[in-house]
Amino acid sequence: MTTDRTTLITFLGRVPRDDHGYRKTRYDFGDGQSADEFAFFGWALQRQIKPQNIVILGTIGSMWDHLFEGDFNLGAAAEHQREALMGAVDAQRVTQHQLDELAPALAAHLNCRVRLGIVPYAYDGVAADLLVQMAADVFETDIVHLDVTHGLRHLPMLALLSALYIRITKRATIAGIWYGAYDCDTGRGQAHNLAGIMRIADSLQALSSFDKDGDYGVFMPLLEQSGASPQVVEALKKASYYENLLNVGQATGQLRQALRALETEAPGLAPDVAPLLPTIQRRLQWVDEDRQFEKQLALATHALERRDYLRATLYAYEAVITRVCQIQSAKIESFEEREGARKVYEKQSEGLPEYQDYKLLKHLRNEVAHGTRGSTAEVQRALLNELVMYELLKRLLDAIRQGRLPSHEDGV
Repeated sequence: MTTDRTTLITFLGRVPRDDHGYRKTRYDFGDGQSADEFAFFGWALQRQIKPQNIVILGTIGSMWDHLFEGDFNLGAAAEHQREALMGAVDAQRVTQHQLDELAPALAAHLNCRVRLGIVPYAYDGVAADLLVQMAADVFETDIVHLDVTHGLRHLPMLALLSALYIRITKRATIAGIWYGAYDCDTGRGQAHNLAGIMRIADSLQALSSFDKDGDYGVFMPLLEQSGASPQVVEALKKASYYENLLNVGQATGQLRQALRALETEAPGLAPDVAPLLPTIQRRLQWVDEDRQFEKQLALATHALERRDYLRATLYAYEAVITRVCQIQSAKIESFEEREGARKVYEKQSEGLPEYQDYKLLKHLRNEVAHGTRGSTAEVQRALLNELVMYELLKRLLDAIRQGRLPSHEDGV
């Protein structure tokens, strides 16, 4: 369902009360406007963001009675049910049926949809059920605000998980993760929007995605949102495109440009992306390798580490041919000279010990590129067994790294 409605999900806790009821606080949202006093921060937040959908979750012992008796005057609406609720709160035995009966009174007063829900204490493996329950009231494309002020101390951690869960499963926008902090010295409260923590979660998710497939294009939206210049984002975009085409030379130039600019721009970027920058730099250290074949070898090694056998094989083979071109002083960017150098190498190395490894790598490269059956028994075994494939590629990469494939004298 497509909608642009705003949804507020908030937790209701239990705090001591005196003869005057629960303590009320005036919360400052940083907009310079004076706010009314509320004991329940969720109502202050409701006044601020004006949601069309409110979900209030609490345990059987939460201060449900305050929703109807403290911050609002509901008159005689559902009076008998409210009296019964007060007794249930004192006994910490509130039922879902009681809340379902009372929710329409709040909805009518606030002129929006309201759901009141009993949740477990989220111990011993029931946290996943809570995540599902929180997401059940969110439509796709909702603008969601989460309030983690009240409730049990572990609920804010679950709220963060729910924010990630809701955003992924419902494609909703998490506009706020709110905490109302009470200052006992001044008797006032300060409203804090902690939604920036989602960008830290995005950073971790981007790193995980990069480690899986090596595509650093996943960093572009994060850097763009954090204030990186269009030049940085465009350079990363181009580099990602070139590397996907195995064009390491062009990718290197764009990456160096992006990394230099990031060093200059780092102090002005949003603080929540700062932890990401050193990791990006470490992940892209291969651009500092002196020679082209060393870059390709590094990329092949990284691909093998993440079990990307296709890219590991392609880069390994390209590293060999690039090294051959350098030995023969052939232009590596020229297809004709590259092909000529390859043919010369194959003719000169035939009969040498390294030739068997070269033929093996060449056959393997052809089979994984075309998805065909292995042309030799050894290649076929590798295609049918991941452990054999991993060990084979590891051995071939070691041979390239140690100068045994190709084994001709350096000369450069």
